[in-house]
Amino acid sequence: MDSFKLEDMVRGWFVGGFEPTLYKTTDVEVAVQHFKAGDKEASHCHKIATEITVIVSGRARMKGQEYGAGSIIRIAPGEYTDFEALEDTITTVVKLPGALNDKYLEENA
Repeated sequence: MDSFKLEDMVRGWFVGGFEPTLYKTTDVEVAVQHFKAGDKEASHCHKIATEITVIVSGRARMKGQEYGAGSIIRIAPGEYTDFEALEDTITTVVKLPGALNDKYLEENA
């Protein structure tokens, strides 16, 4: 058995084809991310991957819609969304396949 710390991973990503990782694969990427109230991510899409976000705790706004703890959001390839933590928020994110360099910022967003 091996033991690691989430804080040693980059932005909470711990499974995927990047470094550091606990399990190197291009099949999937997995993260647990912590956001402070007011943290934002710019509107973007993935052209290859589907992204599934679970709001574990807190509240967030994505593409104008508010989500709370227990919400599961599936974002299809080519679908743009942004992210804003409305309060301290923890998410679990699964991206499949684990396509590196598959993040495209929305122009004029």
